[in-house]
Amino acid sequence: MADSDGGYQSLLRAAHRYRSAGMLPEAIRAYQQLLELRPNAPNTWYNLARLQRQAREYDAALSAYQRALDTGLEAPEEAHLNRSVIYSDDLHRYPEAERELETALRLNPSYVPALFNLANLHEDLGRREAAAQAYQRILELEPGNLEALARSAQLQPPTATPDALIETLRTHLDDPRAAAAGRASVGFALARALDGRGEYAAAFTTYAQANRLSRAAAGPRFIPYDRAAQERLIERTIEAFATPAAGPASAARPAPVFVCGMFRSGSTLIEQLLGRHPQVGAAGELDGIPRIAQQALAPYPEGAARSEPARLAALAAQYLRHLSTLFPGRDYVTDKRPDNFLYIGLIKRLFPGAKIVHTTRDALDNCLSVYFLHLDPGMSYAFDLLDIGHYYGQYRRLMRHWRKLYAADIIDVPYDTLVREPRPVMEHLLGALGLPWNEACLQTPQDGGAVKTASVWQVRQPLYQHASGRAAHYAEPLSALREYLTALPA
Repeated sequence: MADSDGGYQSLLRAAHRYRSAGMLPEAIRAYQQLLELRPNAPNTWYNLARLQRQAREYDAALSAYQRALDTGLEAPEEAHLNRSVIYSDDLHRYPEAERELETALRLNPSYVPALFNLANLHEDLGRREAAAQAYQRILELEPGNLEALARSAQLQPPTATPDALIETLRTHLDDPRAAAAGRASVGFALARALDGRGEYAAAFTTYAQANRLSRAAAGPRFIPYDRAAQERLIERTIEAFATPAAGPASAARPAPVFVCGMFRSGSTLIEQLLGRHPQVGAAGELDGIPRIAQQALAPYPEGAARSEPARLAALAAQYLRHLSTLFPGRDYVTDKRPDNFLYIGLIKRLFPGAKIVHTTRDALDNCLSVYFLHLDPGMSYAFDLLDIGHYYGQYRRLMRHWRKLYAADIIDVPYDTLVREPRPVMEHLLGALGLPWNEACLQTPQDGGAVKTASVWQVRQPLYQHASGRAAHYAEPLSALREYLTALPA
Protein backbone atom coordinates (compact mmCIF):
# COMPACT_ATOMS: atom_id res chain seq x y z
CA MET A 1 0.00 0.00 0.00
CA ALA A 2 1.52 3.32 -1.03
CA ASP A 3 2.17 5.80 1.77
CA SER A 4 1.10 9.25 0.66
CA ASP A 5 0.51 11.82 3.37
CA GLY A 6 -2.93 12.61 2.00
CA GLY A 7 -3.92 8.95 1.88
CA TYR A 8 -2.54 8.37 5.35
CA GLN A 9 -4.47 11.30 6.82
CA SER A 10 -7.65 10.17 5.11
CA LEU A 11 -7.26 6.68 6.55
CA LEU A 12 -6.48 8.16 9.97
CA ARG A 13 -9.70 10.21 9.87
CA ALA A 14 -11.64 7.10 8.89
CA ALA A 15 -10.10 5.15 11.80
CA HIS A 16 -11.11 7.88 14.25
CA ARG A 17 -14.59 8.02 12.76
CA TYR A 18 -15.08 4.25 13.07
CA ARG A 19 -13.78 4.30 16.63
CA SER A 20 -16.13 7.14 17.64
CA ALA A 21 -19.07 5.30 16.09
CA GLY A 22 -18.24 2.10 17.96
CA MET A 23 -17.61 0.20 14.71
CA LEU A 24 -14.95 -2.07 16.16
CA PRO A 25 -14.09 -4.37 13.21
CA GLU A 26 -13.84 -1.43 10.81
CA ALA A 27 -11.79 0.64 13.26
CA ILE A 28 -9.41 -2.26 13.96
CA ARG A 29 -8.88 -2.86 10.25
CA ALA A 30 -8.26 0.85 9.63
CA TYR A 31 -5.59 1.00 12.34
CA GLN A 32 -4.00 -2.14 10.97
CA GLN A 33 -3.85 -0.50 7.55
CA LEU A 34 -2.25 2.57 9.10
CA LEU A 35 0.40 0.34 10.64
CA GLU A 36 1.08 -1.30 7.29
CA LEU A 37 2.02 2.17 6.10
CA ARG A 38 3.89 3.28 9.21
CA PRO A 39 4.74 0.30 11.43
CA ASN A 40 6.78 2.33 13.92
CA ALA A 41 3.94 4.57 15.12
CA PRO A 42 3.55 3.85 18.85
CA ASN A 43 0.31 5.79 19.31
CA THR A 44 -1.31 3.83 16.51
CA TRP A 45 -0.30 0.54 18.14
CA TYR A 46 -1.70 1.88 21.42
CA ASN A 47 -5.04 2.79 19.86
CA LEU A 48 -5.23 -0.56 18.10
CA ALA A 49 -4.61 -2.35 21.40
CA ARG A 50 -7.46 -0.50 23.10
CA LEU A 51 -9.86 -1.48 20.32
CA GLN A 52 -8.71 -5.10 20.33
CA ARG A 53 -9.39 -5.34 24.04
CA GLN A 54 -12.91 -3.99 23.47
CA ALA A 55 -13.33 -6.69 20.81
CA ARG A 56 -12.16 -9.31 23.35
CA GLU A 57 -9.06 -10.04 21.27
CA TYR A 58 -6.94 -10.15 24.40
CA ASP A 59 -3.76 -11.76 23.09
CA ALA A 60 -3.72 -9.42 20.12
CA ALA A 61 -4.22 -6.43 22.42
CA LEU A 62 -1.33 -7.49 24.64
CA SER A 63 0.90 -7.83 21.58
CA ALA A 64 -0.16 -4.43 20.23
CA TYR A 65 0.58 -2.75 23.57
CA GLN A 66 4.00 -4.40 23.50
CA ARG A 67 4.63 -3.06 19.99
CA ALA A 68 3.66 0.40 21.24
CA LEU A 69 6.28 0.03 23.97
CA ASP A 70 8.88 -1.34 21.57
CA THR A 71 8.42 1.59 19.19
CA GLY A 72 8.95 4.23 21.86
CA LEU A 73 5.53 5.05 23.33
CA GLU A 74 5.58 8.23 25.36
CA ALA A 75 4.42 7.57 28.95
CA PRO A 76 4.98 3.80 28.68
CA GLU A 77 3.54 3.29 32.17
CA GLU A 78 0.07 3.73 30.64
CA ALA A 79 0.57 0.73 28.36
CA HIS A 80 1.79 -1.39 31.26
CA LEU A 81 -1.26 -0.34 33.27
CA ASN A 82 -3.58 -1.34 30.42
CA ARG A 83 -1.79 -4.66 29.99
CA SER A 84 -2.30 -5.32 33.70
CA VAL A 85 -6.04 -4.73 33.34
CA ILE A 86 -6.26 -7.33 30.59
CA TYR A 87 -4.30 -9.86 32.63
CA SER A 88 -6.38 -9.21 35.74
CA ASP A 89 -9.92 -8.52 34.57
CA ASP A 90 -10.07 -10.50 31.35
CA LEU A 91 -7.63 -13.39 31.68
CA HIS A 92 -7.48 -13.85 35.47
CA ARG A 93 -3.68 -14.09 35.28
CA TYR A 94 -2.86 -12.20 38.43
CA PRO A 95 0.94 -12.68 38.64
CA GLU A 96 1.30 -11.16 35.17
CA ALA A 97 -1.03 -8.30 36.15
CA GLU A 98 1.09 -7.56 39.21
CA ARG A 99 4.28 -7.68 37.16
CA GLU A 100 2.92 -5.11 34.71
CA LEU A 101 1.93 -2.76 37.54
CA GLU A 102 5.32 -3.07 39.16
CA THR A 103 6.94 -2.26 35.82
CA ALA A 104 4.72 0.82 35.44
CA LEU A 105 5.74 1.99 38.91
CA ARG A 106 9.42 1.42 38.25
CA LEU A 107 9.07 3.69 35.23
CA ASN A 108 7.02 6.25 37.15
CA PRO A 109 6.93 5.74 40.95
CA SER A 110 4.38 8.57 41.29
CA TYR A 111 1.88 7.10 38.82
CA VAL A 112 -1.26 7.10 40.94
CA PRO A 113 -3.49 5.05 38.56
CA ALA A 114 -1.02 2.16 38.80
CA LEU A 115 -0.90 2.50 42.58
CA PHE A 116 -4.70 2.34 42.72
CA ASN A 117 -4.80 -0.75 40.51
CA LEU A 118 -2.07 -2.37 42.58
CA ALA A 119 -4.02 -1.66 45.77
CA ASN A 120 -7.14 -3.13 44.16
CA LEU A 121 -5.22 -6.21 43.08
CA HIS A 122 -3.87 -6.70 46.60
CA GLU A 123 -7.43 -6.45 47.91
CA ASP A 124 -8.71 -8.92 45.33
CA LEU A 125 -6.04 -11.39 46.45
CA GLY A 126 -6.66 -10.87 50.17
CA ARG A 127 -3.45 -8.95 50.93
CA ARG A 128 -4.74 -6.42 53.42
CA GLU A 129 -1.39 -4.96 54.55
CA ALA A 130 -0.03 -4.62 51.02
CA ALA A 131 -3.23 -2.83 49.96
CA ALA A 132 -2.97 -0.47 52.93
CA GLN A 133 0.62 0.38 51.98
CA ALA A 134 -0.39 1.19 48.42
CA TYR A 135 -3.21 3.47 49.58
CA GLN A 136 -0.84 5.15 52.01
CA ARG A 137 1.58 5.82 49.17
CA ILE A 138 -1.23 7.47 47.20
CA LEU A 139 -2.06 9.66 50.19
CA GLU A 140 1.59 10.68 50.48
CA LEU A 141 1.53 11.77 46.85
CA GLU A 142 -1.98 13.27 46.99
CA PRO A 143 -2.99 14.07 50.59
CA GLY A 144 -6.42 15.20 49.44
CA ASN A 145 -7.26 11.99 47.58
CA LEU A 146 -10.49 11.09 49.37
CA GLU A 147 -11.04 7.88 47.40
CA ALA A 148 -7.72 6.51 48.69
CA LEU A 149 -8.59 7.64 52.22
CA ALA A 150 -11.97 5.93 52.05
CA ARG A 151 -10.56 2.71 50.61
CA SER A 152 -7.87 2.68 53.27
CA ALA A 153 -10.51 3.13 55.98
CA GLN A 154 -12.57 0.27 54.52
CA LEU A 155 -9.61 -2.04 55.17
CA GLN A 156 -10.09 -1.54 58.91
CA PRO A 157 -12.24 -4.07 60.78
CA PRO A 158 -15.60 -2.28 61.10
CA THR A 159 -15.65 -2.72 64.87
CA ALA A 160 -12.13 -1.36 65.38
CA THR A 161 -11.82 1.83 63.35
CA PRO A 162 -9.55 4.22 65.32
CA ASP A 163 -11.15 7.36 66.75
CA ALA A 164 -8.67 9.58 64.92
CA LEU A 165 -9.59 8.03 61.57
CA ILE A 166 -13.30 8.50 62.26
CA GLU A 167 -12.71 12.17 63.00
CA THR A 168 -10.68 12.54 59.80
CA LEU A 169 -13.50 10.98 57.81
CA ARG A 170 -16.05 13.30 59.45
CA THR A 171 -13.95 16.36 58.65
CA HIS A 172 -13.72 15.49 54.96
CA LEU A 173 -17.38 14.46 54.70
CA ASP A 174 -18.46 17.86 56.03
CA ASP A 175 -16.07 19.85 53.82
CA PRO A 176 -18.22 21.59 51.18
CA ARG A 177 -15.10 22.46 49.17
CA ALA A 178 -14.39 18.80 48.43
CA ALA A 179 -15.85 17.09 45.37
CA ALA A 180 -19.10 15.21 45.90
CA ALA A 181 -17.63 11.92 44.63
CA GLY A 182 -14.84 11.92 47.20
CA ARG A 183 -17.18 12.96 50.00
CA ALA A 184 -19.55 10.14 49.06
CA SER A 185 -16.75 7.57 49.32
CA VAL A 186 -15.72 8.98 52.69
CA GLY A 187 -19.34 8.94 53.82
CA PHE A 188 -19.80 5.25 53.10
CA ALA A 189 -16.56 4.45 54.93
CA LEU A 190 -17.59 6.53 57.95
CA ALA A 191 -21.09 5.03 58.05
CA ARG A 192 -19.61 1.52 58.01
CA ALA A 193 -17.41 2.39 60.98
CA LEU A 194 -20.34 3.88 62.90
CA ASP A 195 -22.42 0.77 62.21
CA GLY A 196 -19.56 -1.36 63.50
CA ARG A 197 -19.55 0.65 66.71
CA GLY A 198 -23.27 0.18 67.20
CA GLU A 199 -24.04 3.86 66.59
CA TYR A 200 -26.95 2.93 64.36
CA ALA A 201 -28.84 6.23 64.20
CA ALA A 202 -25.69 8.13 63.20
CA ALA A 203 -24.73 5.37 60.77
CA PHE A 204 -28.07 5.52 58.96
CA THR A 205 -27.97 9.31 58.71
CA THR A 206 -24.47 9.10 57.27
CA TYR A 207 -25.43 6.38 54.78
CA ALA A 208 -28.32 8.54 53.60
CA GLN A 209 -25.97 11.52 53.18
CA ALA A 210 -23.45 9.38 51.29
CA ASN A 211 -26.14 8.15 48.89
CA ARG A 212 -27.26 11.72 48.21
CA LEU A 213 -23.67 12.76 47.53
CA SER A 214 -23.08 9.78 45.25
CA ARG A 215 -26.17 10.65 43.26
CA ALA A 216 -25.12 14.31 43.04
CA ALA A 217 -21.61 13.35 41.93
CA ALA A 218 -23.02 11.64 38.84
CA GLY A 219 -24.52 14.95 37.72
CA PRO A 220 -26.39 14.80 34.42
CA ARG A 221 -25.21 11.22 33.88
CA PHE A 222 -27.56 10.08 36.62
CA ILE A 223 -30.81 8.69 35.23
CA PRO A 224 -33.37 8.29 38.03
CA TYR A 225 -34.83 4.85 38.54
CA ASP A 226 -37.98 4.46 36.47
CA ARG A 227 -40.35 2.04 38.19
CA ALA A 228 -42.72 1.86 35.23
CA ALA A 229 -39.85 1.11 32.84
CA GLN A 230 -38.60 -1.69 35.08
CA GLU A 231 -42.07 -3.19 35.22
CA ARG A 232 -42.29 -3.07 31.41
CA LEU A 233 -38.89 -4.77 31.10
CA ILE A 234 -39.98 -7.61 33.36
CA GLU A 235 -43.28 -7.93 31.52
CA ARG A 236 -41.52 -8.02 28.13
CA THR A 237 -39.08 -10.63 29.42
CA ILE A 238 -41.90 -12.84 30.65
CA GLU A 239 -43.71 -12.50 27.32
CA ALA A 240 -40.56 -13.15 25.26
CA PHE A 241 -39.71 -16.31 27.20
CA ALA A 242 -43.20 -17.63 27.83
CA THR A 243 -42.35 -21.29 27.22
CA PRO A 244 -39.43 -23.52 28.26
CA ALA A 245 -36.43 -23.78 26.01
CA ALA A 246 -36.09 -27.02 24.10
CA GLY A 247 -32.90 -28.90 23.39
CA PRO A 248 -30.58 -31.53 24.85
CA ALA A 249 -28.09 -30.82 27.59
CA SER A 250 -24.57 -30.38 26.29
CA ALA A 251 -21.74 -32.67 27.35
CA ALA A 252 -19.16 -29.97 26.62
CA ARG A 253 -16.68 -29.07 29.34
CA PRO A 254 -16.36 -26.86 31.19
CA ALA A 255 -20.07 -26.68 31.93
CA PRO A 256 -21.24 -23.23 33.04
CA VAL A 257 -23.01 -22.86 36.37
CA PHE A 258 -24.83 -19.53 36.71
CA VAL A 259 -24.95 -17.97 40.18
CA CYS A 260 -27.45 -15.13 40.41
CA GLY A 261 -29.94 -13.45 42.67
CA MET A 262 -30.64 -10.05 44.14
CA PHE A 263 -27.50 -8.00 44.58
CA ARG A 264 -26.04 -8.47 48.11
CA SER A 265 -27.80 -11.80 48.62
CA GLY A 266 -24.71 -13.94 49.24
CA SER A 267 -23.77 -14.82 45.66
CA THR A 268 -20.06 -14.07 46.15
CA LEU A 269 -19.89 -16.26 49.24
CA ILE A 270 -21.58 -19.22 47.58
CA GLU A 271 -19.38 -18.91 44.49
CA GLN A 272 -16.25 -18.85 46.64
CA LEU A 273 -17.37 -21.95 48.54
CA LEU A 274 -18.16 -23.73 45.28
CA GLY A 275 -14.80 -22.65 43.90
CA ARG A 276 -13.03 -24.63 46.65
CA HIS A 277 -14.21 -27.81 44.95
CA PRO A 278 -11.41 -29.22 42.75
CA GLN A 279 -13.75 -29.67 39.78
CA VAL A 280 -15.04 -26.08 39.85
CA GLY A 281 -13.45 -22.85 38.66
CA ALA A 282 -14.84 -19.60 40.09
CA ALA A 283 -14.82 -17.05 37.27
CA GLY A 284 -16.49 -14.21 39.15
CA GLU A 285 -18.58 -11.56 37.45
CA LEU A 286 -18.29 -12.25 33.74
CA ASP A 287 -19.89 -9.93 31.23
CA GLY A 288 -20.58 -12.66 28.70
CA ILE A 289 -24.33 -13.09 29.09
CA PRO A 290 -25.28 -9.39 29.33
CA ARG A 291 -22.97 -8.71 26.38
CA ILE A 292 -24.69 -11.36 24.28
CA ALA A 293 -28.10 -10.02 25.28
CA GLN A 294 -27.43 -6.33 24.74
CA GLN A 295 -25.12 -6.50 21.70
CA ALA A 296 -25.30 -9.76 19.79
CA LEU A 297 -29.05 -10.28 20.27
CA ALA A 298 -30.34 -6.73 20.60
CA PRO A 299 -32.99 -5.61 21.17
CA TYR A 300 -33.32 -7.69 24.30
CA PRO A 301 -35.43 -9.60 25.19
CA GLU A 302 -37.30 -9.86 21.90
CA GLY A 303 -34.16 -10.31 19.79
CA ALA A 304 -32.96 -13.17 21.95
CA ALA A 305 -36.30 -14.93 21.95
CA ARG A 306 -36.57 -15.03 18.16
CA SER A 307 -32.93 -15.88 17.37
CA GLU A 308 -32.23 -18.87 15.17
CA PRO A 309 -30.79 -22.01 16.83
CA ALA A 310 -27.61 -21.82 14.73
CA ARG A 311 -26.94 -18.27 15.94
CA LEU A 312 -27.49 -19.29 19.55
CA ALA A 313 -25.24 -22.32 19.14
CA ALA A 314 -22.43 -20.14 17.79
CA LEU A 315 -22.74 -17.71 20.67
CA ALA A 316 -22.80 -20.56 23.20
CA ALA A 317 -19.66 -22.07 21.68
CA GLN A 318 -17.87 -18.72 21.83
CA TYR A 319 -18.85 -18.33 25.48
CA LEU A 320 -17.60 -21.84 26.34
CA ARG A 321 -14.29 -21.19 24.61
CA HIS A 322 -13.74 -18.23 26.91
CA LEU A 323 -14.50 -20.36 29.99
CA SER A 324 -12.05 -23.02 28.87
CA THR A 325 -9.39 -20.34 28.43
CA LEU A 326 -9.93 -19.13 31.98
CA PHE A 327 -10.04 -22.58 33.59
CA PRO A 328 -8.56 -25.29 31.37
CA GLY A 329 -9.28 -28.77 32.67
CA ARG A 330 -12.14 -27.84 35.02
CA ASP A 331 -15.46 -29.65 34.70
CA TYR A 332 -17.56 -26.68 35.86
CA VAL A 333 -17.02 -22.93 35.85
CA THR A 334 -19.24 -20.50 37.74
CA ASP A 335 -20.46 -17.29 36.16
CA LYS A 336 -21.54 -15.16 39.12
CA ARG A 337 -23.48 -12.08 38.21
CA PRO A 338 -26.42 -11.16 40.43
CA ASP A 339 -28.23 -9.56 37.50
CA ASN A 340 -28.08 -12.73 35.43
CA PHE A 341 -31.53 -13.42 36.89
CA LEU A 342 -32.71 -11.07 34.14
CA TYR A 343 -31.29 -13.44 31.51
CA ILE A 344 -32.29 -16.91 32.67
CA GLY A 345 -34.53 -17.31 29.63
CA LEU A 346 -31.57 -16.54 27.36
CA ILE A 347 -29.23 -18.74 29.41
CA LYS A 348 -31.56 -21.71 28.97
CA ARG A 349 -31.78 -21.02 25.22
CA LEU A 350 -27.98 -21.06 25.02
CA PHE A 351 -27.42 -23.92 27.48
CA PRO A 352 -30.58 -26.01 27.91
CA GLY A 353 -28.99 -28.13 30.64
CA ALA A 354 -27.54 -25.24 32.63
CA LYS A 355 -28.04 -25.15 36.37
CA ILE A 356 -29.01 -21.85 38.01
CA VAL A 357 -27.80 -21.30 41.56
CA HIS A 358 -30.16 -18.69 42.98
CA THR A 359 -29.05 -17.01 46.21
CA THR A 360 -31.74 -15.61 48.48
CA ARG A 361 -31.73 -13.60 51.69
CA ASP A 362 -34.16 -11.99 54.12
CA ALA A 363 -35.78 -9.26 52.04
CA LEU A 364 -35.33 -6.40 54.50
CA ASP A 365 -31.71 -7.29 55.25
CA ASN A 366 -31.05 -7.64 51.53
CA CYS A 367 -32.49 -4.25 50.60
CA LEU A 368 -30.71 -2.54 53.49
CA SER A 369 -27.40 -4.05 52.40
CA VAL A 370 -27.88 -2.60 48.91
CA TYR A 371 -28.55 0.85 50.37
CA PHE A 372 -25.45 0.61 52.55
CA LEU A 373 -23.05 -0.03 49.68
CA HIS A 374 -21.39 2.55 47.44
CA LEU A 375 -22.69 1.49 44.04
CA ASP A 376 -22.32 2.73 40.50
CA PRO A 377 -24.88 5.41 39.53
CA GLY A 378 -26.00 3.07 36.77
CA MET A 379 -27.73 1.05 39.49
CA SER A 380 -30.04 4.00 40.06
CA TYR A 381 -32.54 2.06 42.18
CA ALA A 382 -29.90 1.67 44.91
CA PHE A 383 -30.05 5.28 46.14
CA ASP A 384 -33.57 5.20 47.59
CA LEU A 385 -34.98 2.58 49.94
CA LEU A 386 -38.40 2.36 48.30
CA ASP A 387 -36.83 2.18 44.85
CA ILE A 388 -34.76 -0.74 46.12
CA GLY A 389 -37.97 -2.32 47.41
CA HIS A 390 -39.62 -1.89 44.03
CA TYR A 391 -36.65 -3.40 42.19
CA TYR A 392 -36.70 -6.29 44.67
CA GLY A 393 -40.39 -6.88 43.99
CA GLN A 394 -39.81 -6.99 40.23
CA TYR A 395 -36.86 -9.35 40.68
CA ARG A 396 -39.06 -11.66 42.74
CA ARG A 397 -41.81 -11.46 40.14
CA LEU A 398 -39.42 -12.57 37.39
CA MET A 399 -38.00 -15.39 39.50
CA ARG A 400 -41.53 -16.73 40.00
CA HIS A 401 -41.83 -16.96 36.23
CA TRP A 402 -38.48 -18.71 35.79
CA ARG A 403 -39.41 -21.25 38.46
CA LYS A 404 -42.59 -22.10 36.54
CA LEU A 405 -40.44 -22.92 33.50
CA TYR A 406 -37.28 -24.36 35.04
CA ALA A 407 -37.99 -25.42 38.61
CA ALA A 408 -35.82 -28.54 38.32
CA ASP A 409 -32.77 -26.53 37.27
CA ILE A 410 -33.03 -23.62 39.73
CA ILE A 411 -31.31 -24.35 43.03
CA ASP A 412 -32.24 -21.91 45.78
CA VAL A 413 -29.48 -21.24 48.31
CA PRO A 414 -30.76 -19.27 51.34
CA TYR A 415 -27.96 -17.13 52.75
CA ASP A 416 -29.38 -17.03 56.28
CA THR A 417 -29.54 -20.83 56.44
CA LEU A 418 -26.10 -21.19 54.86
CA VAL A 419 -24.35 -19.18 57.56
CA ARG A 420 -26.17 -21.11 60.33
CA GLU A 421 -25.93 -24.62 58.89
CA PRO A 422 -23.41 -24.62 56.03
CA ARG A 423 -22.92 -28.37 55.66
CA PRO A 424 -26.49 -29.42 54.72
CA VAL A 425 -26.83 -26.41 52.39
CA MET A 426 -23.57 -27.22 50.59
CA GLU A 427 -24.34 -30.95 50.48
CA HIS A 428 -27.67 -30.20 48.81
CA LEU A 429 -26.11 -27.75 46.36
CA LEU A 430 -23.27 -30.06 45.31
CA GLY A 431 -25.68 -32.95 44.92
CA ALA A 432 -27.99 -30.87 42.75
CA LEU A 433 -25.04 -29.95 40.54
CA GLY A 434 -23.97 -33.58 40.24
CA LEU A 435 -20.75 -33.02 42.18
CA PRO A 436 -19.36 -35.32 44.87
CA TRP A 437 -18.98 -33.99 48.38
CA ASN A 438 -15.67 -32.28 49.15
CA GLU A 439 -14.77 -31.02 52.61
CA ALA A 440 -12.95 -28.04 51.10
CA CYS A 441 -16.33 -26.48 50.35
CA LEU A 442 -16.75 -25.69 54.04
CA GLN A 443 -13.38 -23.96 54.34
CA THR A 444 -13.17 -20.20 54.57
CA PRO A 445 -11.82 -18.92 51.23
CA GLN A 446 -9.04 -16.82 52.76
CA ASP A 447 -6.35 -17.09 50.14
CA GLY A 448 -5.51 -18.41 46.72
CA GLY A 449 -8.22 -17.15 44.37
CA ALA A 450 -9.16 -13.59 43.66
CA VAL A 451 -12.41 -12.00 44.81
CA LYS A 452 -13.39 -9.02 42.68
CA THR A 453 -16.62 -7.84 44.29
CA ALA A 454 -17.72 -5.61 47.14
CA SER A 455 -17.69 -8.69 49.40
CA VAL A 456 -13.94 -9.14 49.01
CA TRP A 457 -13.23 -9.07 52.76
CA GLN A 458 -16.47 -10.55 54.09
CA VAL A 459 -16.04 -13.81 52.20
CA ARG A 460 -12.51 -14.25 53.57
CA GLN A 461 -13.83 -14.41 57.12
CA PRO A 462 -15.17 -17.55 58.80
CA LEU A 463 -18.90 -17.87 58.19
CA TYR A 464 -20.69 -15.41 60.46
CA GLN A 465 -24.32 -14.73 61.31
CA HIS A 466 -24.29 -11.09 62.38
CA ALA A 467 -25.44 -9.89 58.93
CA SER A 468 -28.66 -11.90 59.39
CA GLY A 469 -31.25 -9.75 61.11
CA ARG A 470 -29.17 -6.61 60.68
CA ALA A 471 -32.24 -4.62 59.73
CA ALA A 472 -33.49 -4.87 63.32
CA HIS A 473 -30.99 -2.15 64.25
CA TYR A 474 -32.70 0.22 61.82
CA ALA A 475 -36.36 -0.49 62.53
CA GLU A 476 -37.58 3.10 62.49
CA PRO A 477 -36.04 4.34 59.20
CA LEU A 478 -37.00 1.04 57.54
CA SER A 479 -40.66 1.09 58.55
CA ALA A 480 -41.97 2.20 55.13
CA LEU A 481 -39.77 -0.31 53.31
CA ARG A 482 -40.86 -3.10 55.65
CA GLU A 483 -44.51 -2.29 54.94
CA TYR A 484 -43.86 -2.28 51.20
CA LEU A 485 -42.03 -5.60 51.22
CA THR A 486 -44.65 -7.24 53.42
CA ALA A 487 -47.31 -6.43 50.83
CA LEU A 488 -45.42 -8.11 47.97
CA PRO A 489 -46.78 -11.38 46.57
CA ALA A 490 -45.07 -14.45 47.97
